[in-house]
Amino acid sequence: MSMSIKLKKCSHEDLKILQEISIETFNDTFKDQNSPENMKAYLERAFHSKQLEKELSNTSSQFFFVYLNHEVAGYLKINTNEAQSEEMGDESLEIERIYIKNKFQKHGLGKHLFNKAVEIALESNKKKIWLGVWEKNENAIAFYEKMGFVQTGVHSFYMGDEEQIDFIMIKTLV
Repeated sequence: MSMSIKLKKCSHEDLKILQEISIETFNDTFKDQNSPENMKAYLERAFHSKQLEKELSNTSSQFFFVYLNHEVAGYLKINTNEAQSEEMGDESLEIERIYIKNKFQKHGLGKHLFNKAVEIALESNKKKIWLGVWEKNENAIAFYEKMGFVQTGVHSFYMGDEEQIDFIMIKTLV
């Protein structure tokens, strides 16, 4: 059976689904390594409908759903200009999130979303793509290394009251 993979840009009408996928995928990925209190505090803040509404309204951020056989399987969030979570300048595009639901992993969807980010970066004349990934998220780090990213630094990420380290990884496009 062939798989049908489609991308669709998200709009404000997609807020509820975006929120559900964000909470589900983040929780599935990180709940085993974090306290329930810190997870709850983070999820309520990061994926609150008002917060997602604000992100969707930012013209320097874009969200894309990926569908596998007509079912929403995950999404991509990219940032440019002042929407980037670190000062990386006008020549950079940030991949802030590639979230794929557990049951849809290992179908090449992450690569599909990654390719969309590269396409947008090239169309916008960006020279590099960067992202932050938790130092303990080995699957994601391995994926990004395979995609040509190199670790260039670290920054702090707060999960509730616990400081964690994210690797900053960069891929040069030109």
